[in-house]
Amino acid sequence: MPASGAAPNAAMNAELLLTNVAQLVTPSGGGARRGPAMRALEITPDAAIAIAAGRIVWCGPRAEWLGSAARTIDAGGRAVVPGLVDPHTHLVWGGDRFADFEARASGVPYETILAGGGGIRHTVTATNASSEGMLLSSATARAMRMMASGTTTIEVKSGYGESWDGECRELHVIQALRSAIAARVHATMLFHLPPRDPAARTEYLERAVAEWIPAIARDRLATAVDVFIEREAFQPDDASQLLRAARQHGLAIKAHVDQFAAIGGLEAAIDLGALSVDHLEASGEHQIAALSASSTIGVILPGVTLHLGLPAAPGRALIDAGAAVAIGTDCNPGSSPVFSMCLALALAVRLNGLSPAEALTAATVNAASALGQSDVGRIAPGMRADLLVLRSADWRDLPYTLGADVVDRVFIAGTELS
Repeated sequence: MPASGAAPNAAMNAELLLTNVAQLVTPSGGGARRGPAMRALEITPDAAIAIAAGRIVWCGPRAEWLGSAARTIDAGGRAVVPGLVDPHTHLVWGGDRFADFEARASGVPYETILAGGGGIRHTVTATNASSEGMLLSSATARAMRMMASGTTTIEVKSGYGESWDGECRELHVIQALRSAIAARVHATMLFHLPPRDPAARTEYLERAVAEWIPAIARDRLATAVDVFIEREAFQPDDASQLLRAARQHGLAIKAHVDQFAAIGGLEAAIDLGALSVDHLEASGEHQIAALSASSTIGVILPGVTLHLGLPAAPGRALIDAGAAVAIGTDCNPGSSPVFSMCLALALAVRLNGLSPAEALTAATVNAASALGQSDVGRIAPGMRADLLVLRSADWRDLPYTLGADVVDRVFIAGTELS
């Protein structure tokens, strides 16, 4: 177990000591874990964790703690793991997609639903018709549900505004969400769907590159730009213009790729140094090889496979090829109404072929790396004290149990979530 060097002495002080931990479980080593390294976990029995100023200052076997703490919390002989990191959500939306869900369940093709004003167009309309207050209230309620199930860092994308003004409203709501919840929130500007008319699309791209992306960076509305690259969305050449402009203005870049078809989006994003490429359901041998040879992280979203019945992303093949894989919920009203990272983690084992250890790594340190974060996702001195006390003494209950809450207590920056 990583510690602060030598065993602590009586002069070490902590604000909080979490003790009587049956298993302290954390991915081994810092940074994104790749290939076989994703299976490496450090497990310390009968452990304790010392916290001060929202950070871990010491962790290790309980008997080795010699310092003092202002307050002690008994974990009750339960396992403790890092707080879960969700690197892909669309948390801000208006309306619902219940009618779409019912229609799909009755065999109505998505194209028919879309032609009738449903699908993503319905969400865009409902989002634009909602006030910022309504959007913030609903997003806060969703985030609270996510935190209660163990998510302590959340990435939130725009993408339902359609127009620049609409996207700005969403980004402002995401900024407000940061102050409304305890979890750390990362804002991403998502270029979701371009105009259908070719002339309008050209103008859209020109304005996005010349005006909108510089404004995002200048006003700090987001830390990253994401582009949906698909046959019915942005083409690789168009997406490259947007991602290149984002990178030039100091923004991290990400891309939705290979959800329905592999059209070159993954390769284009990797060539530009994307932090992550997300979805990957249609990725084949060429894409797996390209991703494994890069520093880009592949984010798999098993909730989409469950909800839409799409083929599962090749998580097993990616890890075997040496790639770094992360897991996200893709929480959104249309393709993945999944709020729990615990469920996403469990589904990745069942649908994407990950081992339990790989899934924990993918939902913690690798998911943090997919957001460019190095101070969350592990339990070690200096890391932010985002911790989950499970209901079981064995951490494997986390990927094993379905349909029941496996998280007993949530700590974010050392403060327990009430």
